[in-house]
Amino acid sequence: MKLEVIRVIDDDGNVVHPDREPVIPGDDHRRMYRTLLLLRMLDERMLRLQRQGRLGFYMTSTGEEATHLGPVYALRPTDWIFPSYREIGAAFLRGYPLRAYMCQLFGNAEDPIKGRQMPVHHSVRSINFVSISSPVGTQMPQAVGTAWAAKVLKKDDVAITYFGEGTSSTGDFHVACNFAAVLKVPCIFVCRNNGWAISVPRSVQTAASTFAQKAVAYGMPGVLVDGNDVLALIHVTSQAAARARRGEGPTLIEARTYRRGAHSSSDDPSVYRDPSEPKEWELHDPFERYRRYLFKKGELTDAIDGALRDEIAHELTAALKEAEAVAPKPPRRTLFEDVFSDVPWHLREQQAELEAEIARHGEKPAH
Repeated sequence: MKLEVIRVIDDDGNVVHPDREPVIPGDDHRRMYRTLLLLRMLDERMLRLQRQGRLGFYMTSTGEEATHLGPVYALRPTDWIFPSYREIGAAFLRGYPLRAYMCQLFGNAEDPIKGRQMPVHHSVRSINFVSISSPVGTQMPQAVGTAWAAKVLKKDDVAITYFGEGTSSTGDFHVACNFAAVLKVPCIFVCRNNGWAISVPRSVQTAASTFAQKAVAYGMPGVLVDGNDVLALIHVTSQAAARARRGEGPTLIEARTYRRGAHSSSDDPSVYRDPSEPKEWELHDPFERYRRYLFKKGELTDAIDGALRDEIAHELTAALKEAEAVAPKPPRRTLFEDVFSDVPWHLREQQAELEAEIARHGEKPAH
């Protein structure tokens, strides 16, 4: 089965398919560019912090940032996002505050999810960005359920879910795709094919030539897109969203990109990957491609670019300083008070027992 790789611009930022080029206001172009720049600068800064021991864990997205932004820009603010663990750019594009992001990384008293998740596992209810989960694929049936609910309630909301190509080997992928296609729910599946499922290469993940073609067996369209082309991602997602809102069901989009860094700060890709491979993909960098396009369009200049870099650097420094200065941890009582709307007797009893033990032995364990 032969699928065209959908593109709008080439590596030099030239428009190669004018009929696919989305019409985007200049301010929106600069907002997306700023978010891409923020992601790139954030990854550099946070990974250094992790190596310094100031942060416990981090995951970069260098080389695949376009997959965060293109699909979400094509949707409405009321549509639902069910991310994997590498799509924080989608939240930033919708207005997730940098300070809240930093507090989540440190799990401090102002962490929106009160220290109950690993760093970079965000949940932002105000922008319909559903909690990131480490178990692979659990977000997919959840997205389908939300999309089905929208259909039952006769809303024209869409749910989008991101997942890596390795997730296509899980049962969650099958259950979600089959259910969505049979019931024609308004769900968009975005497979971020970045070449590696931690240390497992794409070549041993499937015998199929593409992941997009798997859609055919489920009875939905499958689209193959250049995942480093933010405009192509907007184009194909816009089509999928329009189709979903018409009641025609789900679409599976395979965004072909590359993870240039490690899977996480706990991973060493040098033990399983040819070191020349990431270098080759630098030629297809989504950030530089979009930057060149904007310069050619006259939507970006050296002065604007420099000002954005200075602005973001200042914001990163300020947000980091504030987040590290928040000394207290989330209150212990929230462990009990946040389970039910009215705390039942047995949780109050457990809370009292815990407080008594801490009073007896002190806050810190003996060494």
